Amino acid sequence: MLKTQIADAIEGQQTAYKFLLDGYWNLVYGFLLKRVHNEYEAEEISIETFSKAFDKLTQYDDNYEFSTWLITISKNLQIDHFRKKKSKPLHKSLEISEELLNNIADGNLSPEDLLIKEQNLAELLRYIKLLKPHYQEVINLFYFQELSYKEISFKISEPLSNVKVRLLRARKLLTEIITSSI
Repeated sequence: MLKTQIADAIEGQQTAYKFLLDGYWNLVYGFLLKRVHNEYEAEEISIETFSKAFDKLTQYDDNYEFSTWLITISKNLQIDHFRKKKSKPLHKSLEISEELLNNIADGNLSPEDLLIKEQNLAELLRYIKLLKPHYQEVINLFYFQELSYKEISFKISEPLSNVKVRLLRARKLLTEIITSSI
């Protein structure tokens, strides 16, 4: 199952990216939270971890556990962040191949998108306000201001891959909030 999802993600299937993000988010985030003791920083590094992992999926060796590979990426990114933080303010940058970024679907409606569109606007806004501010921001920019991933990336000064992962995560959290209140 995991090998199939990884292969599908390499081919650019959005559902495979979502499967990997949903399946391993808590593991990576929990690992980082124990190391950095800061929710915001743990989320930021988790987003960068998945961005980098998605960019390097073709380099994953399935002789090893996928979770171990993700944890290694997150650990290295956390060490880099710590070093940068020690020497100067945190600088957010990632090198991501244009080919991978173009493979992540931009306009296809996922089940989360359909759920969001079906909700009453006032109720939806109330749910969105329950998200952390940086998730509220990408939801607002994408759905209400109708900016593209690239425009959001420019507006919030984040790499495009980080915007895509943050929006995936925001959709998942919003779906959980909506589902739990129904």
